[in-house]
Amino acid sequence: MSKHSACSRPALGAADVRTSSSHASANEPIPFRARIVQWTCTDRFAGVVLAVALALAVGGLTRLLLLIKSGGDVTWDSSLLGAFAWGSLFDLGAALWWSIGIVIGLAFVPAGFFQGRLGRALAYTALFTLGFGLGFGALAEWLFWDEFGVRFNFIAVDYLVYTTEVIGNIRESYPLPALFGALGLLALTGTWVLRRTGWMEAWLNHAQPTPRRRWSFALTWTAGVVVFGSVLRQDQLPEFANAFNGELAKSGLWSLVAAFRGNQLDYEAFYPTLPAEKAFARIHHTLERSQAAPTILHHDMAPSVAPDLLRQIVNSGPEQRLNVIQITVESLSAEFLARYGNKANLTPNLDQLIPNALVFDQFYATGTRTDRGMEALTLSVPPTPGRSLVKRPDNDGLFTLGSVFRSKGYATTFVYGGYGYFDNMNTFFGGNGYKVLDRSMVQRSDVTFANAWGACDEDLFRWTLREADQEFAAQRPFFHFVMTTSNHRPFTYPDGKIDLPSKSSGRDGGVKYTDHAIAEFLREASTRPWFKNTIFVIVADHCASSAGKTELPIQNYHIPLIIYTPGGQVKPGAISTLSSQIDYAPTLLGLMGWSYPSRFYGWDIRSLPENASGRALVGTYQKLGLYRDGQLTVLQPIRRSTTYRYDTQTHGLIPQTRDLGSTDDAIAYYQTASWLFKHRAQRELLHDPLAD
Repeated sequence: MSKHSACSRPALGAADVRTSSSHASANEPIPFRARIVQWTCTDRFAGVVLAVALALAVGGLTRLLLLIKSGGDVTWDSSLLGAFAWGSLFDLGAALWWSIGIVIGLAFVPAGFFQGRLGRALAYTALFTLGFGLGFGALAEWLFWDEFGVRFNFIAVDYLVYTTEVIGNIRESYPLPALFGALGLLALTGTWVLRRTGWMEAWLNHAQPTPRRRWSFALTWTAGVVVFGSVLRQDQLPEFANAFNGELAKSGLWSLVAAFRGNQLDYEAFYPTLPAEKAFARIHHTLERSQAAPTILHHDMAPSVAPDLLRQIVNSGPEQRLNVIQITVESLSAEFLARYGNKANLTPNLDQLIPNALVFDQFYATGTRTDRGMEALTLSVPPTPGRSLVKRPDNDGLFTLGSVFRSKGYATTFVYGGYGYFDNMNTFFGGNGYKVLDRSMVQRSDVTFANAWGACDEDLFRWTLREADQEFAAQRPFFHFVMTTSNHRPFTYPDGKIDLPSKSSGRDGGVKYTDHAIAEFLREASTRPWFKNTIFVIVADHCASSAGKTELPIQNYHIPLIIYTPGGQVKPGAISTLSSQIDYAPTLLGLMGWSYPSRFYGWDIRSLPENASGRALVGTYQKLGLYRDGQLTVLQPIRRSTTYRYDTQTHGLIPQTRDLGSTDDAIAYYQTASWLFKHRAQRELLHDPLAD
């Protein structure tokens, strides 16, 4: 044995090793601590076991804290034991994957390296970094759960891409110096404790394995991890009746990587399918309920079925050439409005506006992200699995609401208070014929207040007024898609505007400030000559919360749609038919009395037969739902479908015998939407083929 062996070298912890030897020679019991130290003398790779053990401990503690935080949402039954067991398994899998780097690194390190000061300093630095990194991951999971009620998913993947906005948002929302200081102190304390026990010194002075043995262990370890990691997959998780229990069964790091790999899902590879001609036939049948059946333009399927939705929408009477300003409000859940039961007076101006507007009381978002709302409101398509079409490549030249307006001679503009590279907004809207105006395109003097997400809503609306004035002066009718940002964490806005303080009021303050900004915008717009010839639309992109006990919590997709015409062109009232964001575009155009060729999936809700039931399409990046007649059909990978009855009182989902009609309709919606985009068939009409 080398003279530098831990079992002979007098360093911190060496006394324990000598004690171990004396105990053994005297046939006396060896203390537990001495046994541990003695074991570490035999193997360089004991440090890997320590790293994995620390990761498992932090993962388990994180899961316990998330359980405590969500104590009122989880179901306290035996499934929690299963959730913790599965979660620990995925924690182990994640720890083993990144342990490969440590093993390979230790295999490269020559014998005696840790005997010197540099080697020891690097070892303690690595231990501190490991502790800090594990703590940082736990903190990130806590903050993500606090915002979304789930473990890391595809949203976290997107956040890794848009670091400027996300880091700025986190910095403005949380006391980062204090949090990082606390993490550093915890990591330093843990490092000190391990040094005081003698473990680290004993490990650093262990017997030095030969290069052959080091690489033999490293390759064997790596091969074992690869086999284990390849077998373990997140889609093996059992179904949990409560979605919160199911989220606790996941591991943050593992879920993050799984979401990265599954950010785009090929529908036909993962979901239930129908023969293509049957799927299109069912969609054609659903479209017959609203005005016009699809027109056959292609003949590569059955003679009576076209792989296209192209049809002529016909409205009688004169067309109204009204301007349209569509205010898409960040995270405006229906539950924030007094009309839907809110008692906190968060939207006094919208509440006052509603009696003078056309309101859709059963209107539902298609997804839980801004890009999903943009997709549905602009393209009138179901939320296909994986990333939204807004963020996919080859998404230019699509058939959009804007393309219909431009075909009638309108100017179309996308106005956003932040930087539109976020979520690929500028590329999407610019590639689909919209003029783009975002924060990067205005003078600094045009921004009176801003946070990480963008200029305050009052600034945004001032830009919008200026754009409208310019189009009016040029004698062009206009359609503006306006996207707000103030109702988003960190919920900061100019002081003195409302009776709730910025930031500390949280979401309530964000909602109330946006309501104030909309009212100020309408008051200022009322002084313009184009005011009474304009339709003002107020609609949400998605709800404020996406978490729920069920796999698709329907109540967390309910959003307001308010259409206000100060000139009286649209009669005030309420429509209670169940409807979706994909119905917005055809309904808006129907209110204007327009006839046009259409490729929209949505209906003009007003044209449905009296007492007809509507439907809503809702989804996440993996789960796709069709909600109608109190029943929710959910499609999931791999090729699974489930039917539930939705309890409107408890918001629970009660499993039902599969409804073949609803299942086939759900499949038809999502399968055909995926097929049309994949085959570039949802393109803008540069001419009217129905006139050929």
